Order: sequence, then C-alpha cells, then structure tokens
Amino acid sequence: MRKFILTSAAITLFASIGAQATALPGQGKVVKPIQSTLTEETFQTLIVSRALEKLGYTVAAPEEVDYNVGYTSIAKGDATFMAVNWQPLQENMFDAAGGDKAFYREGHYVTGAAQGYLIDKKTADQYHITNIEQLKDPKIAKLFDSNGDGRADLTGCTPGWGCDTVISYQMKAYHLDQTVANNQGNYAAMMADTITRFQQGKPVLYYTWTPFWVSDVLKPGKDVVWLEVPFSADPQKTDTALPNGKNYGFPVNSINIIANKQWAEKNPAAAKLFAEMKLPLADINAENAAMRAGQSSEDDINRHVDGWIKNHQALFNQWIADALR
Repeated sequence: MRKFILTSAAITLFASIGAQATALPGQGKVVKPIQSTLTEETFQTLIVSRALEKLGYTVAAPEEVDYNVGYTSIAKGDATFMAVNWQPLQENMFDAAGGDKAFYREGHYVTGAAQGYLIDKKTADQYHITNIEQLKDPKIAKLFDSNGDGRADLTGCTPGWGCDTVISYQMKAYHLDQTVANNQGNYAAMMADTITRFQQGKPVLYYTWTPFWVSDVLKPGKDVVWLEVPFSADPQKTDTALPNGKNYGFPVNSINIIANKQWAEKNPAAAKLFAEMKLPLADINAENAAMRAGQSSEDDINRHVDGWIKNHQALFNQWIADALR
C-alpha cells in the first residue's frame, strides 16, 4: 500500500480550510453594494461581490443610484460599499458625504483611468486641430455644429457624474462658452448620436473616459484624437499636466473601492480584501466592449465575471487567502 506523507505546510493548509469552512468572517452578514446607473460598472462591482461571498458574506444585487446618492447612502450605512469611487474626479462628493471620517478607502482597485476631449482624426488632420482652445475661432467651432446654431456641439456627460462640473468650469476658463455648446444629458444616447455622425463622415467632438467601450468603437489614434487644453483648469485646482508635458485637462484617476467606515472596522477581513484587490483597466474595457456588442444581459455580465475569475483563479484565491489571515 502506498503511503502518503503530508508536509507541515499541507497540514496547516488543510487545517485552515477546515476552520474557514466552519467560521468564515462574513457568515450571517448581508452586504449591500451600490453603483451608478451605468450598467458598465456592474462587472467590476460583481467581482468584488464574488470575493466577499468567498469570505462568507451574503451579497445583495448592486443597487443603481446617482453617484451623490451612493456616497450619502454608504456614509449613512444604508449601503455597504461602492467599487467605482473616482479619485480625484469625485473628491468633492466624497468629501461632502463625510470624507475619511465616513469612508474606508485603502488601495487602488483600478489605475490609469484617463478622461478628456476628442475629435475625429480626419477633421483634426485637415484643419491642424490639436488643442481645444482652437475652438474659440468661430470658423473652427462651426465645423462641429450639428444643429445649425453656429456653435460646436460637444457631447458632454450626464449631470451629477462629476465630469459635468469640470467640463462646465473649463468651458468658461478657456473662454469657449460663446463658441461651444456643452450638451449634457443621457450619455449613452448622446454618444449613440455622435457615433452615427462619425459613421456618416461628419466631424465629431465629445468627452469620454477609460475604462469604457467608447474607445473600442472610436479608436484614439486611428479614428479620433485626444485634444490638449491650453492650461490646467480644474475646480479642485489640480495640475492636470502629464509628466511628458501633455495636458488633456483631467488628471489620471484611480478607481477605488470605498465602504462605510464603521462597517469596515467591524469587518477587517473585508477591509483587507478591498485594499488588496486590483483589476486591470484593459479587462474592463474588453468586458464593456462585449456589452456594447450585444452581450449586455444580466446573464451575460455574470458570465463575464465568472470567466474573468476562472482566468485569474490563482490571483483571486490569493485575495481570499490574504483576507483570511
């Protein structure tokens, strides 16, 4: 008969697994995630939910609310966490709801999130447009006029997102409010119109960010180009210039997991998990592109989440193991 010899490490591992099976830190506790009304944020939210479930928590489906409501809900304890805190873009909302006294925020879930203004490459090359300041020229601005009022039509963002405040501030700072119409509303609907205009060969001017599917449809460098700004103009007085000297008007953001601070203090394993989790920006872009291509149902998004975890199982398992230590 073959004999099996267990090493001390294996014995420790099996003992740990046995202990976890009977005494996971989240047993009997319900977690309430929250996110904005952007369905594209569900992917990164559910990855956090899956990890919390491995710690024993019962995790509710994410509730979709406006960002400012989300911050207030977490601060009051009506919701538990949000995986889409943009820093520094939403710092005003974060601070207004209580800041570090109300929220637990450690580590960066996603890094390298960029934002800015873009135009179609054809028009940029033909008229040598590289800087949004050039739209002060009525002749240049009129190229992007889609409704006949003589002003450039900028596809802005949805009110209440944070980017709306920055864009409005910059339109005044760059003296563009007379030649550029900052259109705000349902971003998805506005971008659908923008993409249709581009496909018709018409000039387009829009704001967007990464990670998001837009840059997979209108590819920077091929279909469109980023516009620089003449100088940093940010409501929070942030220097938006990049180390290479380029300035696109927005600092590079991190996207963080934030939680109710009192809850995090009572749930150290979950807090440790939040601090350690990292999600590549490119993976979110790819999932969002799949949603754009038609895989946007609840079942589709859950399949994307399960597939990502399976393809990164060792990393996912490490998060759980570290949280349980």
